[in-house]
Amino acid sequence: MAGPAGADPLTHFIPVTPTMNAPLHVAASSLAAQIDLAATAIEEQLIAWRRDLHQHPELGNREFRTAGIVAEHLRALGLDEVRTGVAHTGVVGLLKGGLPGPVVALRADMDGLPVTEEVDMPFASKARSTWNGEAVGVMHACGHDCHVAILMAVAQVLAASRAQLRGSVKFIFQPAEEMPPEGEDGGAQMMVAEGALENPTPRAIFGLHVTSRQNVGHIGYRPGPAMASSDKLKITVHGRQTHGAAPWAGVDPIVTAAQVVLGLQTVVSRTIDLTEEPAVVSLGAIRGGVRENIIPEQVEMRGTIRTFNEAMRDDIHERVTTLAEAVSRGSRAGCSVCITKNYPVTINDPVLTESMLPTLKRVAGDGLQLVPKVTGSEDFSFFQRVVPGLFIFLGVTPAGADPKKAAPNHSPRFAVDESGLLLGVRALAHLACDYLEARG
Repeated sequence: MAGPAGADPLTHFIPVTPTMNAPLHVAASSLAAQIDLAATAIEEQLIAWRRDLHQHPELGNREFRTAGIVAEHLRALGLDEVRTGVAHTGVVGLLKGGLPGPVVALRADMDGLPVTEEVDMPFASKARSTWNGEAVGVMHACGHDCHVAILMAVAQVLAASRAQLRGSVKFIFQPAEEMPPEGEDGGAQMMVAEGALENPTPRAIFGLHVTSRQNVGHIGYRPGPAMASSDKLKITVHGRQTHGAAPWAGVDPIVTAAQVVLGLQTVVSRTIDLTEEPAVVSLGAIRGGVRENIIPEQVEMRGTIRTFNEAMRDDIHERVTTLAEAVSRGSRAGCSVCITKNYPVTINDPVLTESMLPTLKRVAGDGLQLVPKVTGSEDFSFFQRVVPGLFIFLGVTPAGADPKKAAPNHSPRFAVDESGLLLGVRALAHLACDYLEARG
């Protein structure tokens, strides 16, 4: 479907304002068709935005270029309010519709990861930066470039139809979802603290995440706990340095650390009832020693703990601490355990989820899928602690390809089939409009 010859595809529509004599569903249907047509018309621009952002990724709390592009775009659309500098680099825009109604929020995260890209394409990232004191490559290895581009497109689509919009839409572009650098605050928690969900306060919030676990054309959803909590684990084993030729003269923290590592594998596999909820304890870094013939003073291990309910979360924290300390004590070593709670469980409000399923079904058709719980985490959960929220998954693996063989999010080989992005624009736009229509 196309508009009049030479017309701007985003502005040629004649606004349809419901009257006392016009059934609301007629106006809603007209708006839905208008959204789909407008979204399709800017697909090329959507992809161009994504490619530009992908080529210029920025780490958490450093999304200066990205935030500038977003803010300029929202101002150009004529949004009623555009607030910058929220939680360092966050941007919050407010679009007031032409009809009275409630407020709904849409969110996209903006930051990249300290990952060196290995995907061969013209707009591959060659960016470099510093992360926690180390020189690193930077890549949108989790698809946040897609999220920003999608929400920019949604803002454009809805701004073009604001006369028919029943209520207001708050657009939240969030920094540092992948956690800020050590020693800094940031992310969704900081955005909430700085009033991103205030003046006005939305009744609900929607967000999405691209995933290689699903093919293009598919949307995944799950009511209730959908993504795990995420906690940082740091264990330091304190020994006594000695010559490698005389290990009996010291206390070996490397051997003790190895025993702790093996012991930690039993916390989930042997002490947690996994028929209740899944859980994960993983170590991602071990540091200790400087050369082959010196038994070092200490070994540091870092990892993550992921669960789906608070009781199990606290129980695992206690078990990990007790085990690490007991193993170390048995080896004559000291031990310090530090567990930092980061992101809560991402819980999709069951009532909100159920009420929005018809929208998702209309948008995705047979591509709508109930998906298993995801042990990855999302700080979208901080927004959900304030207002009911629904977080969905958007497939970006090419049609016909096996998602199980696709490079996962956070991989240097993570790749996106851009033909799937338009569905994300339609999903968020329709979720916002349908929510407002139903509650206006």
